[in-house]
Amino acid sequence: MKPKSEVSQELYQMMLDRGYQERFCDLVTQNLNTDFTAQRMIYYLFHYSELPEGEIVDEMLAILSDRNRIMQKKELEYNNAKYNEYLNRKRTEEE
Repeated sequence: MKPKSEVSQELYQMMLDRGYQERFCDLVTQNLNTDFTAQRMIYYLFHYSELPEGEIVDEMLAILSDRNRIMQKKELEYNNAKYNEYLNRKRTEEE
């Protein structure tokens, strides 16, 4: 697993300050280890003063799911662009 980002470390400290166990904070921030994912969790936590650990885990999974969908979309867009380039090149060679 890659090292925690600066924002992920900020999330870790925020969760510790709110009284969550160190091991739980570590597990959450190991998974939300990019600025994008950690910032989304920070925004979520700002709306609540106390949350059960289960709700934090649910939100973490939702954030990771969204991130995976975005990554997949970007990959599909890239592949589609390359395929269109190929078709355009083939068409101009035939002319």
